[in-house]
Amino acid sequence: MTNLAGKTIIVTGSSRGVGADTAQILAEAGANVVINYRSKAPRAEKIVAAIEEKGGKAIAVGADITKEEDAARLVDIAVETFGGLDYLVLNASGGMEKGMVEDYAMILNRDSQLRLARLAAEKMPSGSRIVFVTSHQAHFIREVETMPEYQPVALSKRAGEDALIEEIPALSEKGISLVIISADMIEGTVTASLLNRIHPGALEARREEAGKLYTVNEFAQEVAKMVTADVESGHTELVGGGKGFIKE
Repeated sequence: MTNLAGKTIIVTGSSRGVGADTAQILAEAGANVVINYRSKAPRAEKIVAAIEEKGGKAIAVGADITKEEDAARLVDIAVETFGGLDYLVLNASGGMEKGMVEDYAMILNRDSQLRLARLAAEKMPSGSRIVFVTSHQAHFIREVETMPEYQPVALSKRAGEDALIEEIPALSEKGISLVIISADMIEGTVTASLLNRIHPGALEARREEAGKLYTVNEFAQEVAKMVTADVESGHTELVGGGKGFIKE
């Protein structure tokens, strides 16, 4: 990876899973990393401690990005702590949780992503980048059906992707690029495990069709690479290809 010394990066939803591994990889490359979490402070602080033990710099910021004041505070703390904001990795997603408000998936995966991107862009210098993390099941939802339980998440994440793509002209005026990175089901994630419990054998079937499913750390490595990858704004990186989703 490119040396990120002196650069500041917010990674949303980074107290566990892909987000946590991505944050640690970026910190190892020299970045000042903001670990964002919604409610699990001890878990986020553990990631910060792991980064600091290796000589890296990180802080944990509790912020529910579905709330405008939290999202604004997340950006402000990053700037105040490290003197600026250079990259935003939009990793947080959801929509299968119980007991949330109506349309929570769309609020989180579309509305909140766009709002946070806009808030961050106000503080980011020219040359900065926003990375949106999604799944093949969401990216290709208009062409390929997914499991019914995941459909609200897939539709809302695709809506979030579309909203961010529409924002490219405004971002370009500020010299900020947008990159989308998508992967198949990820081994070891909460979502993949839940769907496999609901539909026993679903994970094995996807693994067989795709040829390989990435682990959390393997996908995190790819996400981290896209922060500084030499690609045009609007580029979509299909990690592992799109076998089973792209018509041959």
